Amino acid sequence: MTIFLFYRIGWKLVMLGDETWIKLFPKLFTRQDGVSSFYVKDTVGVDLNVSRHLDVELAAEDWDFLILHYLGLDHVGHIGGRQSILMAPKLKEMDEVIKMIHVRNILYQGNATSRTLLVVVSDHGMTDGGNHGGSSYEETDSLLLFIGLGSKGSNYSPYAHKAFQVDIAPTLALLFGVPIPKNNIGVMLPKMLDSLTDEQKLRALELNAWQLLRLLQAHLPGLLCGDLRCGGDGQSLQINGSTGRIKEKFCHLFSKATAAHNMWQLRQGSSFTSNTDDLRIAVESYYDFLRSASEWLSRRATDKPINLLLSGIAIMLISCFLLLILLFFLLREVYFTQTESCSQLKESRRSCHIDEIFVFIGIIIHVLSFTSSSMVEEEQYTWHFLTSTLHLLFLFSAIQLLFKRQASKRREEELTPHQSCISVASSIPMINNENYKISSVLVVLFCARVLRGWHQGGVNWVHLPDVSKLLVQAGSFIIKVLHIISLLIVMMPSLFALSIVRLKRGFVFLVSLSHFVSGFLVLLHIIENQSDNMVPINQSAASIAQIFYINIGSTVMLTVLASPWVVPIPCQETHMMTQTSLNCHSTNMRSDSLLLGFQDCTYMIGTTYVASWCLLQLLLQQPINAIPVLLIFLQLLACMIYFSIDGSHHKQCVEVASIYFLGMAGHFGLGNSNSLATIDVAGAFIGISSYSTVLSGILMFMITYASPMLSFLSMVMYISMKNTRYFSLPNKSKWSCMLEMKLAFPCLLPLVLNSVVLTAFTIILLLMRNHLFVWSVFSPKYLYICAATVCVYIGVFIIATTGFYTSIVLSFRTKRLKPEVHNFLFKFQ
Repeated sequence: MTIFLFYRIGWKLVMLGDETWIKLFPKLFTRQDGVSSFYVKDTVGVDLNVSRHLDVELAAEDWDFLILHYLGLDHVGHIGGRQSILMAPKLKEMDEVIKMIHVRNILYQGNATSRTLLVVVSDHGMTDGGNHGGSSYEETDSLLLFIGLGSKGSNYSPYAHKAFQVDIAPTLALLFGVPIPKNNIGVMLPKMLDSLTDEQKLRALELNAWQLLRLLQAHLPGLLCGDLRCGGDGQSLQINGSTGRIKEKFCHLFSKATAAHNMWQLRQGSSFTSNTDDLRIAVESYYDFLRSASEWLSRRATDKPINLLLSGIAIMLISCFLLLILLFFLLREVYFTQTESCSQLKESRRSCHIDEIFVFIGIIIHVLSFTSSSMVEEEQYTWHFLTSTLHLLFLFSAIQLLFKRQASKRREEELTPHQSCISVASSIPMINNENYKISSVLVVLFCARVLRGWHQGGVNWVHLPDVSKLLVQAGSFIIKVLHIISLLIVMMPSLFALSIVRLKRGFVFLVSLSHFVSGFLVLLHIIENQSDNMVPINQSAASIAQIFYINIGSTVMLTVLASPWVVPIPCQETHMMTQTSLNCHSTNMRSDSLLLGFQDCTYMIGTTYVASWCLLQLLLQQPINAIPVLLIFLQLLACMIYFSIDGSHHKQCVEVASIYFLGMAGHFGLGNSNSLATIDVAGAFIGISSYSTVLSGILMFMITYASPMLSFLSMVMYISMKNTRYFSLPNKSKWSCMLEMKLAFPCLLPLVLNSVVLTAFTIILLLMRNHLFVWSVFSPKYLYICAATVCVYIGVFIIATTGFYTSIVLSFRTKRLKPEVHNFLFKFQ
């Protein structure tokens, strides 16, 4: 690196600011004072720690290279975006720093052979949302200013010139006379040549050309044009294989540049020929070679053997095919083998099939949409459409079933007037159930519409007004009030759901109390941490977050591990049955006992999962996302109610798919997109007292995939509320078959859906590898899909582990109770 090269030639280096420099280059600096870039909300202290040294360092004469790395401007951008009210004051503060350097006349010290250069540079821009990492103008809009070179062409617009970041290292190296980093593929910035003499210009370009030529020779063995020095014309070059044309092109360009350079040297000092044209031709020739070589090397760095890529895709296809086969056999076993023994399932199979077809077609539409870069950028519309349309089909199904039952009730009244009272009375709960189902779907659709308008996601329409922008304009007080309201609404149904669990009351009270404490800690964090003032981060808020992490983690672990051990086993209540009754129903009783205990445990654990995750997100997410978190929570609760009422009129695969769809639509409803710029960096440091890439990365993953993970956690609650009474199964295998039907689809279907998307997009990415937007659109999306794959596997692992652990413990406890039952019956006789 260039810094290390300065150290090797004996320069004394001083570094003030971001401590990353110290970690990258330990023991290189004569003096250093690093500040952590960890606390993103600190916009004052990080800069004061640098500026307090300025007077001393500018007066000192024992350093050759001074680095001032200010972090406040970056932190202001992360907090409020490029239009933040804190941006102008911070920019004026940076202007004062540059002014201080000018006032000290440090740039004009020295002589003609020893001058001082001031470089003002920013490494990235910032979006209005406070993030960076993508390729939009806002994110790449950065500054590179050289002061002190004495350039003649100073009256030009800075917006008319662009430079690549890789060009900075060779420019600085050549200006200061140190070697260019050997793997750098940059080109010296043309404007920087104006401060050099003609001979220095060509010498700098020659060194730059030799640097890139060595890299070309490493990638293209047999490239011998370097031996031609300044005299070759490219006519005697060997052309080998498919790379022959590339070698010929580079040899010709390099030979042309060295020949022009040599011609200028021959005519140097000639009295009858002007060297102006020769110099211009030599400079242009060098830049022709440098730009061509740099561009080719940058592309070459990402080239991979096509055979290796195809092998990977083949493995992915095999994996996807195996998962599809498993899903097919599961569907055949559950919905075809059991059809003959279940009349309700027969009716469901005959009449309710539109939703199944839509899910299948919807996945195909989603996969095909990846072939369009615009559809990838605006993927949120695909998920909003799939989710809303599927639940509209649910609404149509519920309304249709309500009308059928009302019609059936009227026919019974006409045919059997004497029995109509009984029929009417028995049909009232069914009608109420249908009303509940309709209301539940309407809640899902209403929340989906609000989520869609909360953030103008994607890339092309992000500048349009939305609800979040209006609330930001309204002020932080309104946002804080909505944040607190969201917290209270999340807490109330969570505590109510826990209160109706059929577990030991002391255990339920302990878990409920822990949830209440967690909610109170989130409330304290909201009050302590949300502020628009330019003050360093509040350490008490970090302590509150740490206590919250410990409390919520302990609560989840206690609930998962202890619930199967404290749930009452219904067998304990059947000891007073007669021997005849017990012999007739012993197998059914044991299976039913296991099922009831399994449902109680998974309901308790699932409720704890969902409530804890929502509280965690209310702590980590941006305050503006508190309402979207609440809306996703309400959507999932409404879905649980809909699927648990009155048996099942939809196949389980459709129900699991709808929960998966809600998770993905909620992902974009929280303001995420397929651009890396929408990743929330600030929230990833809440509650962390020291820098840790692993911990901050985990928190960033939790924030980004909050909604998909919430949908997976809610499936644990779903399997507890799912009614399986309509299945007719052999008694000897009832428990194992029920367990299979409860866990198989929530575990297998997300794996299948994710595998299809991952495999399809990998193929599309290979086909689009030469597309104009491969780096700005397709590559970021592939990173998101890979991260989503991790999310899916973690979610499925949680579902499967919870289900198997609960079933194993309950089976063990039931077996232990069996001898006690027989012992009691012996005494009874």
